[in-house]
Amino acid sequence: MWRWYHDPEVGRWMNSAPPISLAQNMAKGLDRPRNTFEQMLLGIEPLDDPRLIGYVSLGDTDFVARDITLQSFAVGDRDAWGKGYATDALRVACRFVFEEIGMHRVTLWVAAENTAAIRAYERVGFVQEGRKRESFLTGGKLHDYLMMGLLESELIS
Repeated sequence: MWRWYHDPEVGRWMNSAPPISLAQNMAKGLDRPRNTFEQMLLGIEPLDDPRLIGYVSLGDTDFVARDITLQSFAVGDRDAWGKGYATDALRVACRFVFEEIGMHRVTLWVAAENTAAIRAYERVGFVQEGRKRESFLTGGKLHDYLMMGLLESELIS
């Protein structure tokens, strides 16, 4: 993951702190709390090649409203781009939160100019629900954020 954060093409749309060293990244990973239904980090691996190619982070779980936030999502391994892994991983993650955790809705925020991510979200069934203007800084420029949502009944299998 450290390598992905330092790749300008991969990290362009990531909302993260300033770059850290590999040692700091390793320590952060080792100190990370265990996954719970309230907050989880899941790896993305191809079925035929057990290597980490990306991740899905879910959290801010509201068990009363049955809403969970897709906090971050990336296929960071460039060799895996364009092969359908992003869409498949999104479907699996959404199916998991609907069927296993009992959520009714998944919410996310995405940079309005991140067209590749938006296409993947829409293929799974997410729809645009709002816009937060000039709230994401990358490359020295402010970009709009789009809020997208997916209800359990809208998941495209």
